Amino acid sequence: MHGHQIRRAAQVDRTELWSDVKPGSLYGALHRMQVEGVIEAVRTEQEGNRPARTIYALTSAGAAELIDHRDEALRDTRLRHDPVDLALQNVIDLGEDELRVIIVARRKALAAQLDSWLALRELAAPHIRGLEWTTFRHTELRLRTELAWHDELLDQLPKLMANQPTSMTTS
Repeated sequence: MHGHQIRRAAQVDRTELWSDVKPGSLYGALHRMQVEGVIEAVRTEQEGNRPARTIYALTSAGAAELIDHRDEALRDTRLRHDPVDLALQNVIDLGEDELRVIIVARRKALAAQLDSWLALRELAAPHIRGLEWTTFRHTELRLRTELAWHDELLDQLPKLMANQPTSMTTS
């Protein structure tokens, strides 16, 4: 495929939902991948007055790397650190009411993400096949768990803030 076809396929597949691939970085990524030998330019095509487009194919090294990345992702069970956990360790300059406003706003944003995700799943339902369903469910459960954690934090906030240190210095 050429870059525009790859971009279109990524949009159709909603790649941005599962990765950090940005459309504006596609051509730079294609160039880097070609330099690394995981894809190769197989030909150039031109239709009418349109610019010439380079057609790329996965190399055998690229196919092997793709399999390695897939297998690594399937085996990896590490939980990633959430920056909010570090931020909560450093809130001594915030009062309970101010922190509550921040946490409520976070919860509201997460609830909106869940609603959006469920609407997208509903829209995509006729096209979801095989294991794709589980990826939607995985994200749904992760968002629901985040909401439950935020609810618990908000419920316990008065007690937690009462036991909070009053300065960053320790003796």
